[in-house]
Amino acid sequence: MQALDRITFDPNIMGGRACIRGMRITVALVLNLLAGGQTTQQIIEQYPYLEPEDIRQSLLYASWLAQEMVLPMEKAAA
Repeated sequence: MQALDRITFDPNIMGGRACIRGMRITVALVLNLLAGGQTTQQIIEQYPYLEPEDIRQSLLYASWLAQEMVLPMEKAAA
């Protein structure tokens, strides 16, 4: 997996949620804006301290999280 050097976690910032470069901008916010139809350029216009690479890494992080595996559980003995 590529390095996610712009995705940070700090218990003192946004309760430890995934943020962009230690700022109070969560990955979830960026993803919600994208899901709502905003382009990278529109997001950067609203949040000028963000960079295109921040948006790209937010998507990469979400993609990594979505690669979850579902493992069957063994049935408990009766």
